[in-house]
Amino acid sequence: MGRAQIKKKSTFIDMTAMSDVTVLLLTFFMLTSAFVKKEPVTVNTPASVSEIKIPEKNVLQILIDPAGKVFMSLDKQQDMQAVLESMGNEYGIKFTPEQEKKFIISPTFGVPIGSMKQYLDLPEDQQDKILKNEGIPCDSTDNQFKSWVRNARAANADLRIAIKADASTPYSVIKNVMNSLQDLRENRYNLITTLKGSSEE
Repeated sequence: MGRAQIKKKSTFIDMTAMSDVTVLLLTFFMLTSAFVKKEPVTVNTPASVSEIKIPEKNVLQILIDPAGKVFMSLDKQQDMQAVLESMGNEYGIKFTPEQEKKFIISPTFGVPIGSMKQYLDLPEDQQDKILKNEGIPCDSTDNQFKSWVRNARAANADLRIAIKADASTPYSVIKNVMNSLQDLRENRYNLITTLKGSSEE
């Protein structure tokens, strides 16, 4: 006796709920993610076993490249504007509203204050090229770095200082930056490193 033939039915899966969840997750991650700031130079940080996380707000980041050039960045636009105005008053430089607007939206700054006006008047692509070869003066004869840090602290008393230096940066350069911070009684700061993997231990 032959087997009874069972009619095959087409399987239909409603994917509407799955696509809704996917869109919601995508939106959530886009709104909660923090974008990495564009940096003028590539820095390969040294490895360490520390897992202390740098706060996401109220951070003054000091970037030091292998050649010893110093750059800085602040995470709040109102702090950037206040610092530029204070530096302008200290060095007798008046910035235009257009120059101030360009400065507060820049992710990183690092040119001598005397050439800041000319730098801000340049198009963005030319600014990037010039910034790589400049740096904030941090020597004994003209330590503008101390002025930037002092004015940043005056603009925001809750700032946390973080130093991000290349693994090949000479120790003398790092020590000079740390000495400048100590002169301002800024004795608490974080060093940004990469987490040492198990293969490096």
